[in-house]
Amino acid sequence: MPLATRGLLILLLGTVALVTGCAHQRLEEPNDPLEPLNRKVFAFNMGLDRYVLGPVSRGYVKVTPAPVRRSVTNFFDNLHTPRSMVNNVLQGEPEAGAQDFARFVLNTTVGVVGLFDVASDVGIPGHQEDFGQTLGVWGLGEGIYLVLPVYGASTLRDGIGFIVDIPLNPTFYLDDGPAFVLTAADIINLRANLDAAVRQLQQAFDSYAFLRASYLQRRKKMVGVESSSAADEFEDEFDDEF
Repeated sequence: MPLATRGLLILLLGTVALVTGCAHQRLEEPNDPLEPLNRKVFAFNMGLDRYVLGPVSRGYVKVTPAPVRRSVTNFFDNLHTPRSMVNNVLQGEPEAGAQDFARFVLNTTVGVVGLFDVASDVGIPGHQEDFGQTLGVWGLGEGIYLVLPVYGASTLRDGIGFIVDIPLNPTFYLDDGPAFVLTAADIINLRANLDAAVRQLQQAFDSYAFLRASYLQRRKKMVGVESSSAADEFEDEFDDEF
């Protein structure tokens, strides 16, 4: 992520954190006091997806063989492994953190910078942890629901977690040019992997409310709070990727 973009995002989320603070919320009553603004940002994101990200990702799928796309996904999954490792340790899961460390070392070396998931082949499980989850495990409530430009669904807690996680991605330490290229490629590849879920979202009667419910339920599940609803099927599409 380019330095200027990092700074703007950190300033935006930091300001929101100072103004609103954190609060617990009930699953059946989404804490969404900014819904009018959130819906406008959501509409912007959907337009960006319809006219830019969607077409680009579908073009990427057409010209890129499936094995290559799998290797690209492995590469970016590997880049996110240090984040998971640190957060597993912070959550009091040293064994999972050690597994993440082993995965990162093995896939980065034997797996050719992560292009091949050698760790899974030898039985080392992967994890998907972030600092938003860590804050939840520590007992911090979600706070208000947010929709961020481009980034999408979030909460105040997850937005703060996103800021803390930024330095845990190796691309943070690259020059702006390579960092931008890798970030763009990561977004396009992820969008391609989630194409079926996005199409389902677009068909929902109220796609904003549907995504909000799915996101909040998924995040509750990831911090150990059980939930269930008609949105679970859609939610599972995202669980496969994150």
